[in-house]
Amino acid sequence: SNSSAESLDRLYPAVGSSKPPRKRTTSQCKSEPPLLRTSKRTIYTAGRPPWYNEHGTQSKEAFVIGLGGGSASGKTTVATMIIEALDVPWVVLLSMDSFYKVLTKQQQEQAASNDFNFDHPDAFDFDLIIATLKKLKQGKSVKIPIYDFTTHSRKKEWKTLYGANVIIFEGIMAFTDKELLKLLDLKIFVDTDSDIRLVRRLRRDISERGRDIEGVIKQYNKFVKPAFDQHIQPTMRLADIVVPRGSGNTVAIDLIVQHVHSQLEEVRAAWAALASAHQCHPLPQTLSVLKSTPQVRGMHTIIRNRETSRDEFIFYSKRLMRLLIEHALSLLPFQSCTVQTPQGQDYEGKTYSGKQITGVSILRAGETMEPALRAVCKDVRIGTILIQTNCNTGEPELHYLRLPKDISEDHVILMDCTVSTGAAAMMAVRVLLDHDVPEDKIFLLSLLMAEMGVHSVAYAFPRVKIITTAVDKEVNNLFRIIPGIGNFGDRYFGTDAPPDWSDDEDALST
Repeated sequence: SNSSAESLDRLYPAVGSSKPPRKRTTSQCKSEPPLLRTSKRTIYTAGRPPWYNEHGTQSKEAFVIGLGGGSASGKTTVATMIIEALDVPWVVLLSMDSFYKVLTKQQQEQAASNDFNFDHPDAFDFDLIIATLKKLKQGKSVKIPIYDFTTHSRKKEWKTLYGANVIIFEGIMAFTDKELLKLLDLKIFVDTDSDIRLVRRLRRDISERGRDIEGVIKQYNKFVKPAFDQHIQPTMRLADIVVPRGSGNTVAIDLIVQHVHSQLEEVRAAWAALASAHQCHPLPQTLSVLKSTPQVRGMHTIIRNRETSRDEFIFYSKRLMRLLIEHALSLLPFQSCTVQTPQGQDYEGKTYSGKQITGVSILRAGETMEPALRAVCKDVRIGTILIQTNCNTGEPELHYLRLPKDISEDHVILMDCTVSTGAAAMMAVRVLLDHDVPEDKIFLLSLLMAEMGVHSVAYAFPRVKIITTAVDKEVNNLFRIIPGIGNFGDRYFGTDAPPDWSDDEDALST
């Protein structure tokens, strides 16, 4: 195949950029990180929008862009250019290549000899595609199959995708199913000259999928070209936008990006309304505040004091964390039980009625609460979520996630040290719900919260229990709690945050 690839390079002129071909034999790589590096920034595609209404449902469905066109027309390149130009954190790129049907033994033999038609609508699992897009559009997580193009089969592993603001769905048959078309908010057809598409397909299949020239050309003439003429090209009339020359048409891509941005502005307005909708209302009943004893107020005086040394800040913060955890555990469900004392007498006691307790810390400040939880809960499991705020948009972004298995059966203690607007807490709760944790089994713990954050979380997720040691009234224009505690992470770890860094316990914290 290497000699075939070299022959091909001599026969055909170079098309597009001179970058080395991407090495990809599967539709999704399990170890592939959920990010896209662009010239401007790194976009994390595992995140999700925090915009939910007072009923805990998504205030606006995700915007779905459909990208159709012939094989090797440049759909993925156009999709990448759109993502880079959008410069928003929550974008999911979903490829139709992931949804090829599972082949029978006879079909596997046909595929091995280039006699199976992968360019016909019947080759795709449209039921799974539609179900997947519907869930993603509603802001729910989905499992995506991983397809191996070398063996023409689905792998055993599946990849998890979370909800997003923008979903880009690309594939040769993107516009051939009526039910699928209903889910697409914007339909784009990438129109590229057939000779260029053939050259690209030859290069890709030889260098990446281990095919030979004869087999690729045979497949092209027998299946690819007839399928384009019969099933793909006729769908061009269904497109809202036709992009001639694919990635070379920057004017069309700019227009697409402007349109999508206008849709996202409506969603941001909905979030702003949610953040301020309940500020005059009483604090919710799901909120439990540690009793403000002289001891608790004394510790707050110490940790709020700007002159307090780091050692003292850490010591008294840990004491408050321990009291907070103990208070939260008293709110867990208990049932009556009878035990015998060493004296042979019955004692009517209580025992935890749940299966297990799991702690989930929102990094980085949330992890400072883990020792207090471990000290009072034997064999507690710990998970972590890394959420940081984009200082340009003021929106939280999910960068990392590690949760224990079977977390759906546990009571979850979600920990962060300060909560200002509640945006990151809403994101963290949404991730837990995606992992099937019941809403009423989630306990959000924080040393200090602002009223805005309490209202936002409580009205979006009315069954989540919110537990803190104190509630402050205001949040300033930098999303800092007033009078507040300062940047908890910087004070605890002894760090000074760089100008473009915003910790999750800091600006637009949990």
